[in-house]
Amino acid sequence: MKLAHFLLDEWLEGQTEIPGAIRHHLASSTGPHWTLKDVLALEPGAHERLLATELVYSRARGTQELREAVAEMLHADANDVLITTGASEALHVLAMWAAEKGGNVVLPFPCFPPMRAVPEALGLEIRTYRLRRETDFSVDLDEVRGLVDGNTRFVLVNTPHNPTGAVLSAAELSALHEITSARGIPLVSDEVYSPIATGGLPPSAAGLPKATVVGDLSKALCLSGVRIGFVLERDRARHAYLLNARETFTVSSGPLEEALAAIAVRNRETFFKAARETVGPNMAALEGFLARHADLFSNVTPRGGMTAFPWLSSGADARPLCLKLSAGGLLIVPGDCFGAKEHVRIGFGSNRPADFAQALERFDELLGAARAAA
Repeated sequence: MKLAHFLLDEWLEGQTEIPGAIRHHLASSTGPHWTLKDVLALEPGAHERLLATELVYSRARGTQELREAVAEMLHADANDVLITTGASEALHVLAMWAAEKGGNVVLPFPCFPPMRAVPEALGLEIRTYRLRRETDFSVDLDEVRGLVDGNTRFVLVNTPHNPTGAVLSAAELSALHEITSARGIPLVSDEVYSPIATGGLPPSAAGLPKATVVGDLSKALCLSGVRIGFVLERDRARHAYLLNARETFTVSSGPLEEALAAIAVRNRETFFKAARETVGPNMAALEGFLARHADLFSNVTPRGGMTAFPWLSSGADARPLCLKLSAGGLLIVPGDCFGAKEHVRIGFGSNRPADFAQALERFDELLGAARAAA
């Protein structure tokens, strides 16, 4: 099994290996940071309960407490919820389920790189529907319809989308569900950023009977260090496969992480509120910044999530610019990590608005220096 290089993490690791070299980190794809103390303060007695936790294997499917909390959030049945090690494990195991000779999966382009790398390494044919900037990164339903056939194992959507910030409408989700369910194909909806979006709550596929929904605590709940994800899977045979794979490969999550996750999910509105209060002003500031540099960047305004995906209007490779910015202490992500070399990904969720404003000031300075040297 040959895995493609994970260029995104290679970039992040390579640019941050010298402590203190990056003063302004705009490459993150998550939101405000929380401490263990912050989370335990959300419920009376949480500290004592955590200290009393037995450090033994958890259940492979996850504790009843956590599955019930996730089910309540998704308006679903706890028996259909399986806890995983982040959303990554859920997506990787779904790729394993899909892996059969002659099979194909239908994915968005661009996408979070492992979404493609894992099924490709497992021998599946990768078919992509393109999220085009000319149509605000929307999904072309006719393109998806033309990609599926009798060998399609699943169709994947990511909403809100990383890296573009696009959000599927309820009508689009419903139409995709009709396309897939009519052919007996699962619709897999990666909703790790839900419900962080502008213009109201983004729709979820959790209410669609044939859809599989993947989520985690890393993005919208901003607890990436807890490493807890989940999958809502109503199909009993597929659910059993996912559970068996988890039992085989990771056994279970840790009881401490699951206890913290249950507290976080029950108090999710606290986390969502903090994320929105950061994302809103930062996205507005980023829009102003990109408007000031309209000669250099073009952009589609994100409608959800915590990342933007502007591009160099010239069509030039953005990596040289990203390297210059990094040398000046400011980190963003070159688009070649997503197979789109003229783009950059800018995260606007993890910095407090005052810090984000300082980062954009430094961005201005570095762009001015680059222009002067050109």
